[in-house]
Amino acid sequence: MQIDIKRTNETINYNIPFKSTTLLQALYHIKSHIDNTLTFSSNCRSGICGTCAVRVNGKEVLACATMIKDNDLVEPLRYHEIERDLKVNKEKVRDTLKQSMAWLHQAQKSEIESKDVALTEKQSDCILCDSCYSACPVLEVNPNFIGPFALTRVYRYTADPREADIKTSIDTIQQNGVWDCTLCGECTTVCPQGIDPKMDITMLRGTSTQFGYSDPNFQAMDFGFGGF
Repeated sequence: MQIDIKRTNETINYNIPFKSTTLLQALYHIKSHIDNTLTFSSNCRSGICGTCAVRVNGKEVLACATMIKDNDLVEPLRYHEIERDLKVNKEKVRDTLKQSMAWLHQAQKSEIESKDVALTEKQSDCILCDSCYSACPVLEVNPNFIGPFALTRVYRYTADPREADIKTSIDTIQQNGVWDCTLCGECTTVCPQGIDPKMDITMLRGTSTQFGYSDPNFQAMDFGFGGF
């Protein structure tokens, strides 16, 4: 079996002596037996930590949970500083959590029912793999876009009945935030935890309108009524 790995300055083809194996196992084999200079990230090896996220044939995956096929192309995540080969620096993406102020701002006492937990239970499963961020086409044209995983985290707190200050979070995500998303759903497709950032962003748009905000692009849209 052969796989191509996009490294720092070139794409290299490697022969792997397996008929079936995970990408992470293949990377460790290359590191141990073929090319000890290959650099990549991994930790738990069981799909829990999100550390080993890469792109295979243009789609974001966890290397530990992906079975490789012959002639697969493996690349680092997009929109990250590449430290070396498949290893990227995730600090910039973590900063989007600060930028979006994705935390509880003003706590209030509230009785939590099972339905309240269910509202944000899935969002709390995020493993910070950055797959959704790498898959987002908006970042191709707007590198200042907050990104789907930070917006999902904002939704997690605005939907929490213990949050008494939803407006602060909503105010923060108006610029380079909810209205910049194209709702393409690529983030939802690649999430290994089954989180749906597209729906979370849609919900945040609805909450934004309750505070008087609207899509700033709406006025620029042409509905075919020009000249009347």
